[in-house]
Formats: sequence, C-alpha cells, structure tokens
Amino acid sequence: MTTNHQSRRQFLNQASALAAGTLASSVPAVSAWAQATPEYRMKFASNLPAAHPLNVRAKEAAEAIFKETGGRVDIQLFPNNQLGSDTDMLSQVRSGAIDFFTLSGLILSTLVPVASINGIGFAFKDYQQVWAAMDGDLGALVRAQIAKANLHAFDKIWDNGYRQITSSTRPISSPDDLKGFKIRVPVSPLWTAMFKAFDAAPASINFSEVYSALQTKIVEGQENPLAIIQTAKLYEVQKYCSQTNHMWDGFWFLSNGKMWAKLPKDLQDIISKHINAAALRQRDDVRRLNNSLEVELKVKGLRFNSVDPTAFRNVLKNAGFYRDWKAKYGAEAWGLLEKYAGKLD
Repeated sequence: MTTNHQSRRQFLNQASALAAGTLASSVPAVSAWAQATPEYRMKFASNLPAAHPLNVRAKEAAEAIFKETGGRVDIQLFPNNQLGSDTDMLSQVRSGAIDFFTLSGLILSTLVPVASINGIGFAFKDYQQVWAAMDGDLGALVRAQIAKANLHAFDKIWDNGYRQITSSTRPISSPDDLKGFKIRVPVSPLWTAMFKAFDAAPASINFSEVYSALQTKIVEGQENPLAIIQTAKLYEVQKYCSQTNHMWDGFWFLSNGKMWAKLPKDLQDIISKHINAAALRQRDDVRRLNNSLEVELKVKGLRFNSVDPTAFRNVLKNAGFYRDWKAKYGAEAWGLLEKYAGKLD
C-alpha cells in the first residue's frame, strides 16, 4: 500500500470517528477538569460536513485548547450548517451569538469587499503563489480590513481549494460551454460577475441548499473544490467534473471582535497557537485528499475533463473583468495581488 493510500486511510478513520460523535456537544474532558465548569463556553460553526478536514482539525484544536487552558475554554462544534446558512451565521458571529466561524472570503466580501480578492478568476497559478500571498502582504491587508468590521481573523487562512465546475448536462471544455449554463454560485458579487462575463446564468444559492437545487434541476451545475464535491456527495446529482481550477478559495477563521478583545492575553495566545497550527495541518489534509479524490469520484460515476485556462483567462480579460475589479479593489490591493500572481489586466 502506498504512503498516500495510508494517509488517506488514516484521514478517513479520523473523519469517521468525528462524524460518528456528537459534534454539537462539548469537547470531551481530558482529565480531572471534567467536573469543573469552564470559564468560557464558546461556539464554533461551519457550513461543511463533519467529515471535512476543516471540522476534523477544528475539533482537534478545540481539544488542545481545552487541555492547555486547564479546562477554562470549552469550544463546542456545530458543523454542517447546524446554526444556519452562511449569511445567517455571519450575522450571528457579528452579534456575538456565535464565537467562532469559518467563512470563504468571497462570501465575507458582502461585508468586507476586499476579502474576495483571492478568488479573482484564474489569478493564482499554483499553491506556491497562494500561500505566499495569503500568508504574506495580501493576507495581512485583508485581515486589517476584516478587523474594521469588528471581526478578528486568525493569521492562517484555511484551505478550501481550487474550484472545479460540475454539471448534470454537459462537460465544460471551453468558455463557449458556459454560455447560458445555469450554475449555482455562492452569495458573492465576484462569482456572479465572473460567470456573467462568460455569458452563463449564475444563481446565488447558500451552500445548505446546493444539493437540493441540483437534485431538482433548479440549476444544471455548481462549482466547488473536490473535497466538498466528495464530502457533500454532490457526485450523486452531477455527471461531469471539469477541472477548471478557475479560482482558489479559502476559509478565514473568524471570531467576534468584542469577545476576542475581552479575552485575557494568555488565552488569546493559546487559542491562536492551536487554531493557526490546525490550519496548516488542514492545508496538508486537503492537498493529500485532492491527490486521491479524482480516482474515487470517477468510481462514483463522475466523468472528468481538463481545460486550457488561457482561453478562459482571455475571455475575462476581453470582457473587462480584470479592469473592473481592479477599480473596485483599488490600486493598493490589486498591486499586492499582482505581486504574487503576476500581471492580470
């Protein structure tokens, strides 16, 4: 058995154990602190299935935080939209009803416009560019803007992955195949603008409703990283997967700004340490998953095809997509994007 298969098996065993547990209950006590009442009981929410690497690693981080704080901080996990849709949970973390929340920067852009800049179509060529930008000056600029919205973003963004287009009607092989194509996109102006530039018919739908929208043919297709296509079982209602890598997407790990500011410095340091370390492990999980998921999804019936990104990038350039979004983000943010991704417009 190869090392990759071993790693995959180990991850699945981990994920199965997590999914089988009751994530909405408190993290299990790890010592005599079990009988003590935690000083801080907190809620972490996400839109992803329990078995996704993000929730696996978030649970590990919560357990490590509980242990290192001597039971003072007990973070409860609520995966899979248990506390509402993305927009619902964003509102809750802003009001303080939720303490921690992971959200795509592209959806966060409805509140913090520059947060979607990492998702500019066909910008980042590979992960080397992505992590240099998001762990560097571009990520720092975005976090500073998030702070102005009274949210705290942790230093390390979590990986959602490069996004691929799936369809129930036809493979997407060239930009022409997107003309008139009814595709679900997240509730984000950037997604809508990009697919409109291809003359597609994008529909903004929260992730909690994606499976049913595909099943009932409200839309023909959707776009998501392979890990989500697999864990959310979207292959059950789709036939084709076009490996477009059309945008890279990540999850900012957010906390309520007022709650975070009131925490003692020692607890802030412990929480930050474990959440940022978990983010790095989750990035590696997604990388390993992506190396094996194409084969698994083919077995489940998805038909794969690759595309030439140059043709798609040229359509966006000719449609004025890059020019328009450069004006929206401003020269400073766009300059930092191109510092890592290269010239776009």
